[in-house]
Amino acid sequence: MSSARLPIPAYRGRFAPSPSGQLHFGSLIAALGSYLQAKSSQGFWQVRIDDIDPPREVSGAAQDILQTLKAYGLKWDGEVSYQSQRNAAYENTLAWLDAQGLTYACACTRKIIKQRGGVSLNCCHDKQLHLAGNALRINLQKKAKVVDHFSDRLQGTVFLNNLEAKDDFIIKRKDGLYAYNLAVVVDDIEQGITEVVRGADLLDTTGKQISLYQLLNIQPPHYVHLPVAVTSPGQKLSKQNHALAIDKDNPIPTLIKALDFLGHKINNDVDTRSCATILQWATKNWSLDKIPRQREIQI
Repeated sequence: MSSARLPIPAYRGRFAPSPSGQLHFGSLIAALGSYLQAKSSQGFWQVRIDDIDPPREVSGAAQDILQTLKAYGLKWDGEVSYQSQRNAAYENTLAWLDAQGLTYACACTRKIIKQRGGVSLNCCHDKQLHLAGNALRINLQKKAKVVDHFSDRLQGTVFLNNLEAKDDFIIKRKDGLYAYNLAVVVDDIEQGITEVVRGADLLDTTGKQISLYQLLNIQPPHYVHLPVAVTSPGQKLSKQNHALAIDKDNPIPTLIKALDFLGHKINNDVDTRSCATILQWATKNWSLDKIPRQREIQI
C-alpha cells in the first residue's frame, strides 16, 4: 500500500452507525459530535452504514437511521456508503497483507480465548493452518510497533492493556465475515477521513486500528473519543441494552439535551425553534475544550 494520499479537503469526518436498531441518545452524541467537529472545521461530514454483520442487522434500520439524522438537521455530504458493498476493497487489502506475510489462520475458539483472559496469545502464529473454517489474524509481530498508547484530542494520552495490545487480532472471521477493525480502517482510508470522532467505548479498538495503519504504511487519522452516556457505571446506552429510540417527530428537546451533555449549553437568547438554527449556533460555538473529559456520563 502506498503511503501517499490523494488530495482531499483539509478536514473529513464521518459517522458510521451499524444498522442493528434505531438511533438512541448515545448514538446521537456520536453523530452530533462528529458533525460539529467537521462543520466547525469547514470540513466534510460523511455517513457510512457499517453493515458487515448481517446476523446483527435489523430490517429497515439503515433507512430509519438516515431519516432520524435528517429529522435532527444532521445533513451529510456526498453519498451514503455501505460496507456491504465494499467486499472487493476488503479482499484487495487482505491479499496485499497476505503477500507481505502479515496474516495467518487461527483455530482458537471463543471458549479457548475466554480461558486465556480474552486474548489468543498468538498461539497459532507458527502452525501454518489452512484458512478454511478458521479465522484470519493480523501478524503484528512481524513489522508493526505494538501500539500500547496513543494521543486523543479530548482524552489526552490513552494507555491500553499491554497484553491485549500485543495480541494479533482477527481481520476476517471464520464464518467469512470481515472484522470491524479491518473494514473501518480500509473504509476510512478510502474516504480520506482525517479525524475519527466517536464514543469512548471504542477506545480499546483504536490501538489495533493504528497498528493496521502502520502495516499498510498509511498515516492514521486523528482521534476524538467522546464521553459515553450510561444509565449506571459501566452500563452504557446501547441497542443491546434496549435503549429507547430518539424521537424523530419532536427532535428539538433531545438535540438540546445532547448539546448540554457535550458541554455546550444553549444560551437563553438562542432561537431554538428549529434544529437548523440550533446547529448553526452549535457550529459557531463548538469547542473540544468545553466537552467533559470523563469517559462516561450518567444520564
